[in-house]
Amino acid sequence: MSLFKAAWFKLFFVLPLLAACGFTPVYGVDGTGTKLQNRVLVDEPLTREGYVLTRQIERRLGRAAGPAYALSVTIKTTEESLAIDVDGDIERYNLVGTADYVLLDKASGAIVASGQVQNFTGYSATGTTVATLAAQRDAADRLMIILADKIVSELLVKATL
Repeated sequence: MSLFKAAWFKLFFVLPLLAACGFTPVYGVDGTGTKLQNRVLVDEPLTREGYVLTRQIERRLGRAAGPAYALSVTIKTTEESLAIDVDGDIERYNLVGTADYVLLDKASGAIVASGQVQNFTGYSATGTTVATLAAQRDAADRLMIILADKIVSELLVKATL
């Protein structure tokens, strides 16, 4: 099937099926994304990792001027050694992160959505001490951005507003 035919097939057959099953766009009228946009207050971060995660959530959902919802996030990270050379030096690490989150309706105190997301990033420890520390910090930042994006994606799907 050519690309042209595949595009027409999707347009005329798949899209009506999505509409029939109750599919609504997240950022459409009365969509979850529209209801959360600029209305979620994330708890104040206490660590650098928390700051990076909060910054990414606010980048995706907007900064709350008049918050209707409160988001609490608890972050846990662990480091796993992966590659060990013949001298017994660790050359590569995985940084594994887990974030538990709870979204509350500020007016009623009811839990709107909750869950846990997890992922990992890796970094190399083969350079100098400064290079290894920079790689470790970069891996932590990347991990927090990944976790924040996963939290936002789950909120957009799970939240019953």
